[in-house]
Amino acid sequence: MPSAGTTEHLREQRQRQTIEPIVMRVPEACRYLGIGRSTLYVLIGKREIEIIKLGSSTLVLTASLRSLVERRRKNSDEPTAEAVQ
Repeated sequence: MPSAGTTEHLREQRQRQTIEPIVMRVPEACRYLGIGRSTLYVLIGKREIEIIKLGSSTLVLTASLRSLVERRRKNSDEPTAEAVQ
């Protein structure tokens, strides 16, 4: 049976091997954000999410998804007009 140190070492090794993709297909991007396909396409249409076309595939930039979340997060931290009154 492996010791706790060995188990920890294996866990760290697996984490280092995990590489986040630069782009992902539309279904993965939807799962990543927890939104539906039509909502994703609305965000793409508004140019809030960046895509590239590779052949007939639509690929969503992972950095663009992160950027969207950060922008929305910062906007939700700002007080609204109702909260100020």
